[in-house]
Amino acid sequence: MPNDALFIAATGQHVGKTTVCLGLLEGLCQRLGAAAVGFTKPVGQQHVEIESGLHVDKDSALFKDHFQLTCEYEDMSPVMVPAGFTRRFIDGEVTVEELRIKIKSAFERVCSSHSYTIVEGTGHVGVGSIIDLNNAQVASLLGLEMVIIASGGLGSAFDELAQNVALCKLHGVHVRGVILNRVIEDKQAMIMDYFSRALARWDIPLVGCIPYNEYLSTPCMRDFELLFDTPLLSGESARYRHFSEIRLVATTYEVYRELIAQHQLVITPAKREDIIMATLTAHRQAKLRDGKDLRGGMILTGRHPPSPAILKEIREAKIPILYANMPS
Repeated sequence: MPNDALFIAATGQHVGKTTVCLGLLEGLCQRLGAAAVGFTKPVGQQHVEIESGLHVDKDSALFKDHFQLTCEYEDMSPVMVPAGFTRRFIDGEVTVEELRIKIKSAFERVCSSHSYTIVEGTGHVGVGSIIDLNNAQVASLLGLEMVIIASGGLGSAFDELAQNVALCKLHGVHVRGVILNRVIEDKQAMIMDYFSRALARWDIPLVGCIPYNEYLSTPCMRDFELLFDTPLLSGESARYRHFSEIRLVATTYEVYRELIAQHQLVITPAKREDIIMATLTAHRQAKLRDGKDLRGGMILTGRHPPSPAILKEIREAKIPILYANMPS
């Protein structure tokens, strides 16, 4: 196994694989520098289109943008599985051998130019089996050990983990450790004790627990950029800002003005210029008073985008705001 790479998998979708990869990349970039850290997601499902027109996995695009990674997009996202791909595979239009070559070649290029590489899987360990490229098969192909992220419970979390570990054993992949995500804080000591003892039957260590955090469970503006496939109008430096409250505003200006608070994401039609200006004014006043704005953001909706005059005000305010061409 390469000493400079690790495969991160999970027991299911939305379990915390991307969050763990984010944390690992942050730590590696601090220790080694971004230029020394590599990342690849061999098999992706959800894609975004970058400026060159290339479709790449959304996590690969996110990490390259956020950490300023030096890997090429093509190597960070070598195989995409869009709608209809599995039928093409079964029909013989695409072969597993050509996919394996793409994955391995991309991985080797990333590893050759970086000191340490994080490899992110897709979904649970068995995802990709229909094209003979599930996570265990890919880890085996690349000669990597695996860390599996599991939900922060006990019984059901262990049952889910057992299925994934069995698939790793089938393909000769060593599970280096398990990380539990979203563990209720007052149960953490108990969960760590019992889960560690349960894992002992497989000789797999519990690497650690990530406590449940409501902040991490809420979307940031970058998530909305990807969801609506539209860039921010302003506040690009705050695109990873999270919010404690999401407000859909259809009330009067007078009522809204009295309820403006910190950490709010305000959703309102782009034609509600009174609401937009009230929000921008509140942020400006907070910055003059406290040295920082209200840490909020806005999503503007409707058939018509903001007027040029309002757009000028938005860009000067420098808080994260985007326009989505759809009704509220």
